[in-house]
Amino acid sequence: MYKKISLDDKEIEELINLENQRLEDHVELIASENYVSEDVMKANGSCLTNKYAEGYPNKRYYGGCEYVDKIEEIAQERAKKLFNVKYANVQPYSGSVANAAVYMAMVDPGDKVLGLDLNSGGHLSHGYKISFSGKFYEAHTYSVNDEGVLDYDKILEIAKEVKPKMIICGYSAYSQIVDFAKFRKICDEVGAKLFADISHISGLIIAGLHPSPSGYADVIMTTTHKTLRGTRGAIILTNDEEIFKRVNSAVFPGVQGGPLFHQIAAKAVSFREALQPEFIDYQKQLLLNSKIMCQTFLNKGVKIISGLTQNHLFMIDVKTSYGITGKYATEVLGRVNITVNKNTIPNDSEKPTVASGIRIGSAAMTSRGLKEDEFIILANLIDKVLRDPENENLLYVVKKEIAKLTNSFPIKRSHLVR
Repeated sequence: MYKKISLDDKEIEELINLENQRLEDHVELIASENYVSEDVMKANGSCLTNKYAEGYPNKRYYGGCEYVDKIEEIAQERAKKLFNVKYANVQPYSGSVANAAVYMAMVDPGDKVLGLDLNSGGHLSHGYKISFSGKFYEAHTYSVNDEGVLDYDKILEIAKEVKPKMIICGYSAYSQIVDFAKFRKICDEVGAKLFADISHISGLIIAGLHPSPSGYADVIMTTTHKTLRGTRGAIILTNDEEIFKRVNSAVFPGVQGGPLFHQIAAKAVSFREALQPEFIDYQKQLLLNSKIMCQTFLNKGVKIISGLTQNHLFMIDVKTSYGITGKYATEVLGRVNITVNKNTIPNDSEKPTVASGIRIGSAAMTSRGLKEDEFIILANLIDKVLRDPENENLLYVVKKEIAKLTNSFPIKRSHLVR
């Protein structure tokens, strides 16, 4: 379990420690969350939060940067090694901010971009109408087919019609393999740049369990807090020197001010962890866990979007399977200390704030040491709750079972073998 903290500000201290306890007591199945090591948290909570230094290593607008320059350079080198690329910007505060920088570097306001529809598993920053990506650019979308899978021939057909300047691949709720080579061919045929947002699958890519976009995509972005299991933040990667220069200018001074050095140091620590053999073992296990959990639901006749999973997440059509909305499913599972998120599904009849699906991910609980048997147990418990959500006795029993599970697998302070 993470250590409790002590502050002079008792009001905030209490809330932080309550969240600490919530993390310990709940089964965390939100696909975009994970548990970082205490080393990552120590770096993130260090004196580096005091340092302000706009610019890049050895090209700062402020003095006193001799140590933070070295920290940023280490983070850059580790990121390049992890993803086999020539250039890395480690300053982005978050995934959406990083994506905004990529747009600024690659296309002009009003240019056409093509990304996956939100209901099909895309992301807000891939062209959704209420996002900067849909407000400042002419955003067009492609969708998954009736089986919930990308149809590359159809994407090419749409691309030929739209003629976008940039095509976006890599998603927030797509459970199949992304074929970056096919996207490269599509881009080459229509003269578009290829932007790969690998935020969800970057850990699997590092471990060689999912194809890498390096060598295919013009620019790559990943957050650092999902399967990568680092602090909240993002990085931008490329093999093109000119694109890298544009990315650097887009990050600063384009969309950000001074970098957050406590965040960059924490990224560097997590990159070191990801370079260790234990990280590959972890990725293999989270993939096994995701697949066995998904199969357990399938065996019960539950509708899984796209029919299976080949990564760390999958989506359940709870409206078809259980006759309830994603919002209600999330709420009732929360009552038994299982945390998931509602999610829109292809051709969803519900609005995004209600949704017809839930998204389930294996990354966080795999970090706590759960393996296939425990994920089968979780699937069975979730299925029982969603089939009979008004049964208070059942909810009581399931909550006790969840307590036994979380007590048996406390949050680990380190992800490395000491």
